[in-house]
Amino acid sequence: MSDGTVLVQARQLTKRFGGLAAVHDVSLELWLGRIHAVIGPNGAGKSTLTNLLSGDLPPTTGSVSLAGTEITGRTPEAISRAGLGRSYQKTNIFLPFTVWENVRLAAQSRAQHPASWLRRATAFAGTNERAERALELAGLAPRRDAIAGTISHGEQRQLEIAMTLATAPRVLLLDEPLAGMGTAEAERMVDLLQRLKDAHAMLLVEHDMDAVFALADRLTVMVDGKVIASGTPPEIRHDAGVRAAYLGEEH
Repeated sequence: MSDGTVLVQARQLTKRFGGLAAVHDVSLELWLGRIHAVIGPNGAGKSTLTNLLSGDLPPTTGSVSLAGTEITGRTPEAISRAGLGRSYQKTNIFLPFTVWENVRLAAQSRAQHPASWLRRATAFAGTNERAERALELAGLAPRRDAIAGTISHGEQRQLEIAMTLATAPRVLLLDEPLAGMGTAEAERMVDLLQRLKDAHAMLLVEHDMDAVFALADRLTVMVDGKVIASGTPPEIRHDAGVRAAYLGEEH
């Protein structure tokens, strides 16, 4: 359950590419213990919005704060170190390495020290403990010795989330984590996100509407870079404008 803590505040974000406003005047809040889903058709601006929140793109106008601190204009690395982790539409892992090595490398990024290069990476107990916890949380401990390039697509998506968890984020931005999954893999991912919910504020960009309505506490609907509706799942289900623009009458 949420403890009432707002971890991310985005205010009137706009991103223009020449004359095109990919995101226009979007505001939202991410709360600890809640999943906020952003939905909309392809080209709606969902991934651009995620990139603005993570620092991968600078906004044209507007601001973002993380845990009360302004982060607008900071590098993605600085924002990540401040407690924000994200996954991408395209799985971003080291395919020749084992599952364990992928997660340990992510954990190692939080243990930098001027003399670290003098010691073996495996000698850092704190790093290893963070990696172990992330593997357990993501449900990948039994697959720790598998080569990342040989595991299933669904497990690779779990691995990317495990790598994100190894950096100890309080905020998770997840860009289409269920993309390309079969039914069983999608169910495992939904279970994983539900397990992670209490300890994180989460933004979920996803096209699987069954998963979205099963997971989300609040939804924002975007079309052509603009928010056309924001509310609880029942409110969005019954919004005539949302049904006409995106969901369709079956929802």
